[in-house]
Amino acid sequence: MNVRNHAGAAVVLALGIAGCASTPKTVDELEAARAAVQQVESMPDAGKYAANEVTAAHEGLRDADEMARKGKPRKDIAAAAYVARRHADIAAEQIARGQAEAKTAQAEAERQQVVLQAREQEAAAAKARAEQAQRAAEQDAASARAQAEQNAQLAEQNAAKASANAAALAEQLRDLQAKQTDRGLVLTLGDVLFDSGQASLKPGAMGTIDRLANFLNQTPDRSVTIEGHTDSMGSDSFNQTLSENRANAVKAAVVAKGVPAERVIAVGKGETVPVASNDHAAGRQQNRRVEIIISNPPTSSVASGR
Repeated sequence: MNVRNHAGAAVVLALGIAGCASTPKTVDELEAARAAVQQVESMPDAGKYAANEVTAAHEGLRDADEMARKGKPRKDIAAAAYVARRHADIAAEQIARGQAEAKTAQAEAERQQVVLQAREQEAAAAKARAEQAQRAAEQDAASARAQAEQNAQLAEQNAAKASANAAALAEQLRDLQAKQTDRGLVLTLGDVLFDSGQASLKPGAMGTIDRLANFLNQTPDRSVTIEGHTDSMGSDSFNQTLSENRANAVKAAVVAKGVPAERVIAVGKGETVPVASNDHAAGRQQNRRVEIIISNPPTSSVASGR
C-alpha cells in the first residue's frame, strides 16, 4: 500500500470516529419518549378516548428512531422525541379525562337507576296503600250497609212495638174513660174510690190505680196532677183537708206501682170547683170526685213553632 492510500484510509477512519462522537448510542429524551409512548399505548381505553394522539405519539417516536438510526444530530432527535412525548402526555390526559367522565356518567346512571327504583317502590307502596284503603272502604261500606239494614229492621220492630203500645194505651184510655182537654187527658173518678168522709182507698179502686200506673209507666214523658174535690157538706177546712188527703192517697198508690214521685203532683181543691149543684144529692155526688190530669206529650221546638 502506498503513502497516498494510507492517508485516505486515515481520513475515512477519522470521519467515522467523528461521526460516532457526534451521535451517541443513547439519547435520554428518545428513551423517555419511548417509555411514555409505550405506557400510553398500554393504557385501557387508549383507542377509545385518545386514538389520534396515540397515533401521533407513535409516529413521532418512529420519526425520532429513524433520525437516530440515520445518525442525525442529537438536538433534532431530542426535538422529535419531545413531540412524540408531548402527544403521549396529551393522550394520557385525554384517557384520564374520558375515564373520569365515564365514571361520572356511570355514577349518574346508577343514581338515576336508584331514583327510578325508589320511585317504582314508592309507586308500588302507594298502590298497595290505595288498594288497602279501597278494601277498607269496601269493608266499611259493607259494614255500613249491614248496620243500616239492622237499624232498619230494628226501626221496623220498634215501630211495630210502638204501634202495639199505642194501641194498648188507647185501649187503656178507653177503659179509664179519659177525655182530651187543653189541660191534657182528664180522668174523673167518682166517690166510689173512698167511703164517705174518708181518705182511704177502697179495695175495688186498685184496678183503676193499676191501669193508671201502667199507662204512666209506659209514657215516661208525661206527668200527672191529681186533684181532690168535695161537695159543700161540712166546713171549708174539713173539705180542703179531705180533698188533699184523698189526692195524696191516690198519689201514694200510683207511686207504689213504680211511677216516680216527681212526676206526680197531688192538689186538694176542697169544694171550690164544683161541677154540679150542691143543692141536691145527685149534684153533690158528682162534686165528690178525684180528677187525674195527664199532661200532653211534649212536642219538639220544630213542631211547636219555636
